[in-house]
Amino acid sequence: MADTKREIERKYESKDSGLPDLTGAGGVAAVIDKGVAELDAVYYDTADERLAAAGLTLRRRTGGSDAGWHLKFPVAPGVRDEIRAPLSDTLPPALAALVRSRVRDSELRPLVRLRSQRDVSHLVDTDGTLLAEVGVDAVRAERLTGEGGSAQWTEIEVELADGGDPAFLDTVEKRLRKAGVRPSSSASKLARALAETAPADRRPEAAEPARGTAGDHVLAYLRAQRDAVVALDPAVRRDVYDSVHRMRVATRRMRSALRTYGRVLDRAVTDPIGEELKWLGGELGLDRDQEVLTERLTADLDALPGALVTGPVRDRLRTWSQARRGGSRRRLVAVLDGGRYLALLDALDALLADPPLRPAAAGKPAKVIAGAVRKDFAKLSALLDQALDLPPGHDRDLALHEARKKAKRTRYAAEAAAPALGDVAGELVKAAKTLQGLLGDHQDSVMARQALRELAGQAHAARESSFTYGLLYGREEQRAAAVEAELPDVWRAIRSATSV
Repeated sequence: MADTKREIERKYESKDSGLPDLTGAGGVAAVIDKGVAELDAVYYDTADERLAAAGLTLRRRTGGSDAGWHLKFPVAPGVRDEIRAPLSDTLPPALAALVRSRVRDSELRPLVRLRSQRDVSHLVDTDGTLLAEVGVDAVRAERLTGEGGSAQWTEIEVELADGGDPAFLDTVEKRLRKAGVRPSSSASKLARALAETAPADRRPEAAEPARGTAGDHVLAYLRAQRDAVVALDPAVRRDVYDSVHRMRVATRRMRSALRTYGRVLDRAVTDPIGEELKWLGGELGLDRDQEVLTERLTADLDALPGALVTGPVRDRLRTWSQARRGGSRRRLVAVLDGGRYLALLDALDALLADPPLRPAAAGKPAKVIAGAVRKDFAKLSALLDQALDLPPGHDRDLALHEARKKAKRTRYAAEAAAPALGDVAGELVKAAKTLQGLLGDHQDSVMARQALRELAGQAHAARESSFTYGLLYGREEQRAAAVEAELPDVWRAIRSATSV
């Protein structure tokens, strides 16, 4: 079993004089000596150091109070989530799964060994409550691969107690700075060890190329979305709030960019990748779409007076929702562990490493990208005009749904264009988002009415009252009609304000 701990800490360069007196800083009533711990940690990574490049650390550590396997994910500067598993000879499967999107078929091998002599102190208040743990670490680093070397240094690490106020660390830092102690230039011990033990002839990674051409801009956008998918993979596995939705959005953004910027990237190459992105987005969305629909129907039901709720409506809604759920956490994790998903990640890497550029990719971004966005906006305009010309009913519902999808694609195209087009693209992003919201509410109403017809049929077959379902259906009809009445004015305002 693995457990998670939010780690909030700061690191400092240590002076030869050791730890300055911190008594009185931020309510510190006493500094309690907790003795010296001997820590021995081996850090694992791929041969090309993919985990380190992403700011992740994976180690097996003995000694101290938390011996075991530790996997750390960056959350914010000075904040990391540490996933812990018991000490074992091999990497626990739970941790291996969390790095699979980065490691894939590569081997994890010992990279660096850090042996630390940690002089531990506890900062406590007048009640003896722990405020922070301070360690003065004498570190010896040894690179375990290639012709790496060794290094040693001393640092001070201040880790906030669980549930503590991060502002306390600011107060402690003021005291340390006053004593001449300065923050560490490295984000972690591993980062410093890698820098100081690297072979002398090791070349630094090349910086991302400047965005000088249309191709550069599109590839930068795709790279950012690919990175988002890979980075969100562990969060989805851990069921972190909103991670599934954000990963799904990243897949949609990539797919939209591949379709919009067909003059930049050869669609004969990118269309198969786009189909796989559509598959992944669908897998990510199965449970979420049903969840959104259930939340809408539940909220509508909660808004009704009790006298208008006849029959076991809540129980039937709950049973219906559970029966229709497209999968489970286990199913989604199986998708992420599957060969099809990992092959998609490999295909995205290959696309970005050797992009199928077309002649327009060498063109000026403002011209090529603006033309692609303008084309998407024109298609959106045609679809929405056609939809609004139709009478209310099934055909209009379908047409508005197609316009919604095009509005989303136009929004993503404008997002990708923003670095090249600036405020013009920003205006279009805002407009498309407004339109997408309205059309999304309309489509949610369409889906809610389909669900209510199904529920009413089930209730009728079970000889239950279907009155409440009909009432909710009528209210959803009114909501959709209100959106349709509002759309023409909103659309006219958008077209007059958009200068793409």
